[in-house]
Amino acid sequence: MTDLVQREAAWNTAPGLLDGAKSLTLTAQQCDLPYWFGSVAQGTLLKRTRTGYEAGVVTPEWMRTPGPLREALMLELGYRSIAEEKATRILAHYVAGAPDIPTMDFFATQLIDEARHSMVFRNHLIDMGVPADTLLSTIKAASADYTAEVLDPVEEFAVRVMRDEGDFAGAVAIFTIVIEGVLAPAAELSERKWKLLDPAASEIARGAAIDEIRHLTVGSSVIREHLIAHPEYRPRLLEILAEGERMWDELPDRKYVMAREELFQRGMFEHAELLADYEVWPGRLLLDTTPDERYDTAERWTDEMAESRMAYMGLEGVLSGSKARS
Repeated sequence: MTDLVQREAAWNTAPGLLDGAKSLTLTAQQCDLPYWFGSVAQGTLLKRTRTGYEAGVVTPEWMRTPGPLREALMLELGYRSIAEEKATRILAHYVAGAPDIPTMDFFATQLIDEARHSMVFRNHLIDMGVPADTLLSTIKAASADYTAEVLDPVEEFAVRVMRDEGDFAGAVAIFTIVIEGVLAPAAELSERKWKLLDPAASEIARGAAIDEIRHLTVGSSVIREHLIAHPEYRPRLLEILAEGERMWDELPDRKYVMAREELFQRGMFEHAELLADYEVWPGRLLLDTTPDERYDTAERWTDEMAESRMAYMGLEGVLSGSKARS
């Protein structure tokens, strides 16, 4: 790590996603291209550029053995890889439509972040035994229904507002509040769940989470600054957020998350000795949790994080509540 690396981007000093997203304030002006090349490329990604985890971090043999635990992680990584690929493509419109150089530069770095996330998520499937020559087709087939029912409507919403309606601030709100704001807490849970069961997968999730802190906080600052400069925009923003809430309420994402959590539940008991004393959050053993409890906990984290970020943007009480998603 060099002296160019800021604490919130350094592997050993960055906060957890939930704490960082709730407490840090970062702007597009701060997180410029020199910031990314110094703190991200030489900090977060140091020794983890290709795989997302440091050399020597293992993928246990049981993650290459057919069974519910392996299947749960394969679904999770496949879904997240496709989601991050879509995010990369969506953000191309944000870069093209950015109103100034600081936001253009920042969203260019976020586009690279999301493309990297997609890469490390899918490549870990190779670590788990998926043949490299069938990797993309395997992910596509396993994620087809999730993509069509959940991801495609989200993509259409963001692209419509950005590309078709030319509403940059509204599009940033969609990405920051509607998309990443509800996906991030489930990603935090992933890092904790896999810490002992698959240390490599946990490190991959940790690296992505460090990036997401920056995305959430800078996106929030962009919206805050826009509302301060253009208070007349507030009714339009509220319309977009209301539409986003209605969209999530109608999407069948829970069935996909719960199917995966049920597989994880069966699989973790096959390694009860390894997990005997492991607390997934303070005071709660992972082995004592249920799929519903983990889903509900991520849902609560979503609401807590949203409340904090919305207050920062001057939008207290706007959202009625979120669902945990991944």
